[in-house]
Parts: sequence; structure tokens; C-alpha cells
Amino acid sequence: MYDLVIRGATIVDGTGAAPRNGDVAVEDDAIAAIGKVDGPGRREIDADGAMVTPGWIDIHTHYDGQVTWDDELAPSSMNGVTTAVMGNCGVGFAPVAPGTEQTLVELMEGVEDIPGAALYEGIPWGQWESFGEYLDVLAARSYTFDVAAQIPHGAVRFYVMGERGAKNEDATAEEVELQARLVGEALIDGAVGFTSSRTIGHRALWGNPVPGTFAAEDELLAIAEVMQATGKGVFEVITASTVGPLDNLGGERSTQLEEIEMLGRFSQASGRPVTFTLTETSESGELWRAALDRTAELNAAGARLYPQVAARPISVLTGLSSYHAFMRKPTYIEHLADLPLDERVATMRDPDIRHALMTERSVAPDAPGSMDNLYGLLKQAAANTVPMTDPVRYEPEAIEPLGTKASAQGREPLEALYDFLLEDDGTVFGRIARDDPATRMNVIEQMLTHPTTVTGLSDAGAHVTMICDGTMPTTQLIYWTRDRNDGPRLPVEFVVHKQTARNAELYGFGDRGTIEVGRRADLNVIDYENLSTAPPVSHHDLPAGGTRLIQPVTGYLATVCAGQVTRENDSDTGKRPGALVRG
Repeated sequence: MYDLVIRGATIVDGTGAAPRNGDVAVEDDAIAAIGKVDGPGRREIDADGAMVTPGWIDIHTHYDGQVTWDDELAPSSMNGVTTAVMGNCGVGFAPVAPGTEQTLVELMEGVEDIPGAALYEGIPWGQWESFGEYLDVLAARSYTFDVAAQIPHGAVRFYVMGERGAKNEDATAEEVELQARLVGEALIDGAVGFTSSRTIGHRALWGNPVPGTFAAEDELLAIAEVMQATGKGVFEVITASTVGPLDNLGGERSTQLEEIEMLGRFSQASGRPVTFTLTETSESGELWRAALDRTAELNAAGARLYPQVAARPISVLTGLSSYHAFMRKPTYIEHLADLPLDERVATMRDPDIRHALMTERSVAPDAPGSMDNLYGLLKQAAANTVPMTDPVRYEPEAIEPLGTKASAQGREPLEALYDFLLEDDGTVFGRIARDDPATRMNVIEQMLTHPTTVTGLSDAGAHVTMICDGTMPTTQLIYWTRDRNDGPRLPVEFVVHKQTARNAELYGFGDRGTIEVGRRADLNVIDYENLSTAPPVSHHDLPAGGTRLIQPVTGYLATVCAGQVTRENDSDTGKRPGALVRG
């Protein structure tokens, strides 16, 4: 008798092989049999008409704080994720010298839009200083799914250099040596990688770029050498996306292509894989294509570079429980910002308040960090805001921005946005669709199918009221294999492989990622035809009453982690078999 038998499924096993029909049997935490399973199970799931896949492996999350107070880890748990990698983008909470926690909190808040009050109150500060001690705290907890952590450059640099590191000053030889030693110790203790950020778009709450943004190549190569010595870890980095001089910071900034050359040298020196972000738009038009071509050439010469791409355009949200074009107006700040949602909506319907909000000039944000770019976008975004339907649709032909409707009605887009934000008592959300949607999807298709790329960039756990891309694994399956109408659909076995075995291979998770006998029983049972995501819903469940947006998901009949059913019919079962995965 098996512990669990999933019967009559369409099995998409993660290897890239074509789907096949059969049963999957589980004993303890491993897959015990596949095909025609005659023996009974202590528990059985009828999967007739459903798809069974390996659990999703999400390599780009920011649960570094949330893992210390929360064991469910939504939204990833709601989206079929059974292994998540955190500590990306060079930000995190270890190492940390006692009394310096505020800097790391403000760094995370500025870069990843996680409320600082939630991080101050929720994280059990004082239980660790080194990265190894941080891992030990996580190892004592259990979760809905497995988590793995990377050591962040920002925290390492600040720990070693103090304010000089936070201000991106050059490190001395002794400081470089100490940084490398700390990274090496963390890798030995179980970190699955080292991460950094090189883009000026990532700024701390106080306005400075993330520590490490301007780190010299010698500093990174010293870390490469320790990664080579330990034989462990992935280097994850957000590369520069700005070309030319930066007047507000001084000096010249390298281009992304120049940094890819440097990453090639890093990979050769370390012998380790490097994954870097590659998005579908840039200031240089088709920079993404040149980046992919050069990556392939460097890999042919011995490097191991893996551009990390998103499965759909990253969508900035707008709504009264999120960010919107009126939130920096003096009247809003003084009279509306602190009101409960229902009172805010009622007040905004007052003609005098409406006139003030439509005509006043916005004031600058209180903190000059990464939010600068967001407020600039929101001022110009009314015409390109797309109402989020239920279910949420990403097909370009389904997108009709508010500007189009406003033009047909002879109104300004800002007027249409104002009225939209008040619909359904202020609970609606729109997403800002930049550039031409069809073109962006065509570019993403080419990036997804390129042999060098991996998929990630869900940012789950971060941007809690701004982006809501934790559904990325679900929408990747829905859009590319089922719902796309403006171009060829991708084979379901390709997409499943991309977010299971492909990501497992990158991070060295050799026990999972495919449905094979002996592999870990991390599985999803999916009602494929009815799998869908809904518009975001506002929750006030972060520590200190912080707000986060979560998109409801339907269609996961079951998610299995380490042989235990953690979710059933889109509901949490309370099972917590997930644990820390050490490198």
C-alpha cells in the first residue's frame, strides 16, 4: 500500500517529454511508481481529466523576512510552488551587526516595496548575526514548501564597510578579502548562491543605490574565487539597464552588454553558473537580442550564463489600496490617505474633492528612493491603465486601456482613471500596460524559447502593493500553452520543463524537478482547462497591520510537497512539510 496514489492523470513529467496518461504513487516523501499502479493508496486522488506536473521551482522570490514569521508563504503556496529561492537582488537580512538592522530594513523597503513596519515587527531580530546563524533559525521552522536562501551583497558590504559600503564607496583590499570570506562561509553553511544588484533603479529608502551597485570588478572576482574554492553556489545579479552618463550620480555607467562580458569572466573564474535579469524592453531597443547572442557566444567559450526572463510583462498595479496618480496630491495626503477605504471612496465622490485632486500639482515623495520612478510613471499612466478582469487576461487583443475609452467619450484619461478607481467601492485594480502589448509578448516568446534562458522574476513576497507577480508560474502555464491567440502556443511539456527541471538544474536541486521514481514527491494536480487567476484582493495581514495584495487562484486540485498534500482545491490543508534547503 502506498501513502498516496494520483490516478488517471495526464502526466507532464518535467523532462520535456510529451504528456502521457497514467498514475503516480508516493511513498513517504518520494515518488514510488509511475504508469499503471495496481496497489492501493492510503489516500487517493482521482485526477481523471487533470494534469500532474512536478511542483514549480521559483528561483526569484523575496521571502527573506516573511519566512521568519509566516509558515504558509502566500502567494507562492497558492500558485503551485514547492521550492522557492530567496535573497535575490543583493538585499536580505544577514549578516547583520547588532544595532544596524534599520539599514537593512530600509534597503529592503526601498528596493522591494515591503512595509518597513512589518519587517521591524515581524522579524525576530537578535537571533542571528552571521548568515549561517540566519539559516539555523530558518532550519528550525517548517513551511508549506521548501525554501533556499542566497547571501546578499548589500548586507555583506554594509556589514564589512558600514556607511561607506552603503554609500557605494570603493572597498579596500582588506574589506574585499573579508567580504569574500563571509560569502565563502555562507556557502559552506548552506547558502545556495550570492546575489548583487547593478541597476540604479534599485535604491534604498534614503535614495542611495543598493550597496554593490558600483562595486569594482576586482571585488566581484574575489568572491568568484571563493565560489570556485568551495565549488558551491549560483551568482544572481540584476544587471545595469541604463546606458551612458548618470548626471545625478556622477561618472559613466557600464551598459548591460559590458556587464555581460564581466559576468562571463566571473563565471570562468568561479566555475559557477551566473543568472542575470533580462527584460523585454530597454532604452536600446533590441538590447535583449544582442544580450542573448553574446550570452550564447560566451557559453560556447566555457562560461555558464543563464539570462533570467519573466513569463509576461511585469505589471505595475494601480488602485486605491495600491499606488495611484492622486496619492501625492496635497488634498489626498491631508484629508484622504489615512481614511478607511469606504470613507475614502465616499469623500472622493464629493465634487469639490474631485476638482482639487484633478487640478492640484503632486508633491515630491517623502523618501527619494526607488519610489521616485513609480510616482513618475503613475503621473503619465492613466491612458495606459488596463482594468483587470476576472479572470485576468493577458492576451493583447483583450487589452483596452482607459485612454481608448476616454478618447471615445471625449474625456481626458485622468478623468476616466478617477472614475475607474471608485468602481466597486474602490476595490478594483488596473495594471499599467506600457509599450505595444503584442510586440512585448512576441519578444518574451523569443526569450522564453532561447536555449540559454531560465524563467523567474515573480518577485513573490515583494512589491506587496505594487506588482503582484507571484502568480507568474500560473500565468506562464495558462497564457503560453492555452490562452495565447496572437501567436503560436508553446508545448505544455516545454513550459513545465522550463519552470521545474530547468530551474532545479541551475541551483543544483538534484532530488526534484521531474516526475521520476526516486525523486521527491513535489507535485501539482491541475484542472488545466479551468486554471485561472483573479484580480488582486487587499489583505491587511502583515505584521503591524501592513497591507498586501494577493491574486486569488483557482484550478490547483492539489499541491504535494515531500509527499504531503499541502493544498487541496485551492485551500490550505495546514500541512507543513517544507523545510530549509541548504546548498
